[in-house]
Amino acid sequence: MRIVTLVLVLLLAALQYPLWFGHGGWLYVRELRDQLAAEQQKNEQLKERNDRLAGEVQDLQEGTAAIEERARFELGMVKDGEVFVQFVAPDGSGMPSGASAGASAAVAMPPVAAAAPAHKSVGAAAPTPPPAHGKKH
Repeated sequence: MRIVTLVLVLLLAALQYPLWFGHGGWLYVRELRDQLAAEQQKNEQLKERNDRLAGEVQDLQEGTAAIEERARFELGMVKDGEVFVQFVAPDGSGMPSGASAGASAAVAMPPVAAAAPAHKSVGAAAPTPPPAHGKKH
């Protein structure tokens, strides 16, 4: 009777092994579920990116506002009569003091409309008049 019990226990263990550790076993299914969750998250991120890109394409096809915005920010273009003003941090990095460290230095501040002609220097101080020669009051 002892041998029959031992054989049955070994047979049960042999049948349980594929259920737990085999190709279709519990551990394999758990691993596949983790992979599925990761892929679903990746798909959601890609769907959001596709939606943003589709909106940008629609903006570029339908109007000039998106084209103008890109020309201003990516190419640094300004309209006639506007003056481009860029604030430079004291360390010379070209980034405003409130900008984050991860921001790209190539992105400039948006152009600001001004009444002054485009050839006039905005950041320069006005020259001081020469001292007057004559009587002192």
